[in-house]
Amino acid sequence: MKLALNPDVLNAIDPPIAEAHSWIEGREFPTDKPLLDLAQGVPSYPPAAEISQHVAERAQLFETAQYTGIKGIPELRETLANHVSQRYQGYVAAENILITAGCNQAFCLAVHALARAGDAVMLPVPYYFNHQMWLEMQGIDAIHLPFRHDRAGVPDPKEAAALLTDETKAIVLVSPSNPTGAVYPPSVISEFRDLAAQRGIALILDETYRDFLTDEQGPPHNLIQESHWDETLVQLYSFSKTFSLTGYRIGAVSASERVIDAVAKVMDTVQICTPRISQDAALYGLKHAWPWVEEKRAMLAGRENAMKRIFRENDLGYELISAGGYFAYIRHPFEHQSAKEVARRLADEQNILCLPGSFFGPGQERFLRFAFANIEQSDMSELAARLKKSASAAL
Repeated sequence: MKLALNPDVLNAIDPPIAEAHSWIEGREFPTDKPLLDLAQGVPSYPPAAEISQHVAERAQLFETAQYTGIKGIPELRETLANHVSQRYQGYVAAENILITAGCNQAFCLAVHALARAGDAVMLPVPYYFNHQMWLEMQGIDAIHLPFRHDRAGVPDPKEAAALLTDETKAIVLVSPSNPTGAVYPPSVISEFRDLAAQRGIALILDETYRDFLTDEQGPPHNLIQESHWDETLVQLYSFSKTFSLTGYRIGAVSASERVIDAVAKVMDTVQICTPRISQDAALYGLKHAWPWVEEKRAMLAGRENAMKRIFRENDLGYELISAGGYFAYIRHPFEHQSAKEVARRLADEQNILCLPGSFFGPGQERFLRFAFANIEQSDMSELAARLKKSASAAL
């Protein structure tokens, strides 16, 4: 007799990245037409050498192998609080922060502290698929806020207001967005915060890619400048992309002390604490690696600009909807073909691996996600040529 498994887990969507990688499993790519892997958004460069050296030194110490406090190393929480306060021109205390094993875990812990089975959480479409998966596994209803490609991927707070229910416990935003790359204007983020505050629910704001926005643009939003920011805002953060520490699994939740205490209770049950060595790496990065981050920010801005330029200067048959952070969202030209069919054909015929919009929610069959951060700026002209060839061959 087979063991009965949790149907909420079985019925949740399968991991999309693994499916996409299966499309090219076992293939070898010629040197004159190498794979352009635009699927998973991962840093294409190692961590700063000084971070790696620091981690190697810390690994020799007994304390590195021990538990930390549930909420994280006090110095890391304090340093991150100071950094956030400076970046957003407001005030965040160490007591407002809990260190997590990555931003995915930050989301899971925060949602678990805020909602339970039968409640609802709003996700703008296209959503980050791990957010949808977690809600499904928890028996939480996902309210899908429709995609607005006419707003370059920026969701509409007025539409959100009409869709909220009495069971809704939170609105989730990701800016810069995964998957669209759209950067939400501060005024729009404030409108969503005001809506959440009026309804007495949380605004969960995932800012994994915020460090790829320039300081010259000002704070990504003005919420933390307000004295009672933590009454509504639950901010999620990741060190993974900023310091190229994806495998270290290190992120954070910033919220009111009451929310942080609830999240800590979940954290203690799930993991006890984030690995000490990961926290050591993040702390060193926060204190010393910002010049290195600035170099990588400039490099990725060059890749983003090159991506925008190939669509602006060429008739590729594909349309760029939005781009920012790590990602670009593309409208493909094949009206009667599914996004997965188009993505698979690009993999099979053009050696371009990308993700179909259907991985990110309903109504996304005309779209593809490109993780432009994965490839060199010099590869963009080759990408353009292959896209143009694929469009002309299929029409």
